[in-house]
Amino acid sequence: MEVEVHVQSQIDKTSSNNLTKQELSLADLSPQIWQNWCEIWLETLHPHIPSAPSYEIGLLFVGDTEIQALNADYRHQNKPTDVLAFAALEVECPQSAEMLASMPLYLGDIIISVDTAQRQADQQGHTLITELAWLASHGLLHLLGWDHPDEETLQKMFRQQVILLKEISITIDLI
Repeated sequence: MEVEVHVQSQIDKTSSNNLTKQELSLADLSPQIWQNWCEIWLETLHPHIPSAPSYEIGLLFVGDTEIQALNADYRHQNKPTDVLAFAALEVECPQSAEMLASMPLYLGDIIISVDTAQRQADQQGHTLITELAWLASHGLLHLLGWDHPDEETLQKMFRQQVILLKEISITIDLI
């Protein structure tokens, strides 16, 4: 399965000699690692995803200020959040078989606040990389149509995230 993951970071790098813990963790995760993880996750979810020869995902890392603005604009909640997902599959757009065969199926964009992720990683007692993977898997599930309007569906989504992270050798225990 082919997946194109377009990774961007808008984390302010004021000086290469003054990298924060967040920036160092992001630097450890190359675009190729994200691409590999998304390929593994989509393979794991394959029976439950739209069929396509390849897929495309946008992954953007931002700070709390940027995600708060997006959260206010799109969810009418003027506060930072950890992850936002903008699913392209929710939009009705005619696609011919020829078009699907010739280009990747664009699933949408995942936006993660590294500031919030760092706070949550500290609270949970795991690394920022683990938290970023957790949030990216959550965002991916949203791109594929998963939602959690109640506690039962949220727990189901969390259990699926645990499975996805296990596939990339990251262990998270749900308490």
